[in-house]
Amino acid sequence: MISRSLLFLLVLCSSAAYGRFITARPSSTGLVYDGGSIIETVVSAPAEEEACEQTYGFMPCTKTALGNVFLIIVYGFLMFTAAKYLSNGSELLLEILGPGIVGGLFLPILGALPDAMLILVSGLSGTPETAQSQVSVGMGLLAGSTVMLLTVIWGTCTVVGKCDLRDSIAVNGQDTKGFHLTGSGVTVDIWTSYAARIMAISVIPFIIVQFPQIMNSTSGRHLAVLLALIISVTMLIAYCVYQVFQPWIQRRRLAFVKHKHVISGILRHLKRHALGRLLNDNGEPNDHVIRKLFDTIDENKDGFLSAPELKALIIGIRFEEIDLDKDDAVGKVLQDFDKSLDERVDQDEFVHGIKRWLIEAMREGGPAGRDAGPRTMKFIDNYHQQTMREHALLNAEENEENDEEDVVHVADPKSVTIKAVLMLLLGTAIAAAFADPLVDTVQNFSVATKIPSFFISFIALPLATNSSEAVSAIIFSSRKKIRTASLTFSELCGGVTMNNILCLSVFLALVYARELTWNFSSEVLVILIVCLVMGGFASFRTTYPLWTCFIAYLLYPFSLGLVYILDFWFSWS
Repeated sequence: MISRSLLFLLVLCSSAAYGRFITARPSSTGLVYDGGSIIETVVSAPAEEEACEQTYGFMPCTKTALGNVFLIIVYGFLMFTAAKYLSNGSELLLEILGPGIVGGLFLPILGALPDAMLILVSGLSGTPETAQSQVSVGMGLLAGSTVMLLTVIWGTCTVVGKCDLRDSIAVNGQDTKGFHLTGSGVTVDIWTSYAARIMAISVIPFIIVQFPQIMNSTSGRHLAVLLALIISVTMLIAYCVYQVFQPWIQRRRLAFVKHKHVISGILRHLKRHALGRLLNDNGEPNDHVIRKLFDTIDENKDGFLSAPELKALIIGIRFEEIDLDKDDAVGKVLQDFDKSLDERVDQDEFVHGIKRWLIEAMREGGPAGRDAGPRTMKFIDNYHQQTMREHALLNAEENEENDEEDVVHVADPKSVTIKAVLMLLLGTAIAAAFADPLVDTVQNFSVATKIPSFFISFIALPLATNSSEAVSAIIFSSRKKIRTASLTFSELCGGVTMNNILCLSVFLALVYARELTWNFSSEVLVILIVCLVMGGFASFRTTYPLWTCFIAYLLYPFSLGLVYILDFWFSWS
């Protein structure tokens, strides 16, 4: 809420904006009567000074640079407050309703709502000519938010969340190597890589709308805007659907990886207890040794492996690395082996199943898998280590589920839900009310200082609309865990994705509906470079060494400099 002193300053600013100065101007006669004689003198009359246009007819405004700086700070603080209410309300709602509809649909949209509001009002009011001049504020915010999240915030989260790296994986809570560029860093789960790939794909509408400029064609630009708008809206719907079903997809993928880990564990156990080599001299599965293993496991010697015998085998292996449901694991092994569907495994089925497992382990066991001669079985250990790592990266949360600082207990769901809804409504109302005054103030500051409004909105507005998200991400990453790092960088990628599809959809709708000119080639190029560099990097690796933060940091001044050079030296826009 705004304090009394802040309101007082707003009143002062408002009144100061309308102060008029008396300047000298000769009268029509040049004479003044002083009561006794006529004196010739020069007398001034009040001169009219152009007053600034108040938003809504009553909001404070000013023509001076200093006054506009103050108003940008005030309105920016209000937009920050709106973003904070939206963030806190959505998190409360997530605690009650869980992921799926809330986490997949509402949270991404609410996170991008302040940016979307500012973009909307930047081109909605006034004549098309006014909208064309103000719409650069919206593009500056769109580009600035994307660049800030992927550069300054990304790099800071890497520095704050760094842990010691061991075997290319961060060790939770251990940070003894200081600022070691290669020995410390953060590790994220596989889902973060998927989020980065989606983020990179989300730049497609930018490429489509820019295609006429790429081809140096003046025709078809309006059609390109419409096509990009359709694709952007389609991608927005698809992304929300994916987010809704993502928890289900995660559970299915995790179950599959757990099954692979059971396979690797059984193979490693059989290798240790086999009466001979599992592979013959030709590097192929050894039928004779596998049949001996069957006889060893078949405790009652009835020629079949029952569910209890398979469960005894799995219990004997002791899978300490994962929280394994033994009955579920037995069911999946039976499903792999039992082709006769009689709920037991005969010797031929066992031999055939183990052969398939060995061939899969040789194929996926890395370089050692290709050296599968009779003297080495290293590929089985490699396969086991690989499945362990894949499981850890898929489910970083599992080993931390009892961490008290992350466990949330909701005592009164009804009151928490009401509180969450009220915070969301209040945040939305504040964002809707003060988006237009903030855009007007940025435009007035641009006029007063002769600084292009794009650069003002590129630097200043993202600080207002993304500060809450940025602070939350930095604090969260400071917990120095794989799980929190994964959530942090996934949310950064998700925030940029929503910028690229939701905010861009609003922007393209404005351009198309009001028949504005699309002339943002340099801005689009900056967004493409930053998204593809960081998205491509994060798509194919799950560990970010500390040195990667310098790439992120350097991209920010590079982006500003590139836009300046292309716009003012080469007149791209």
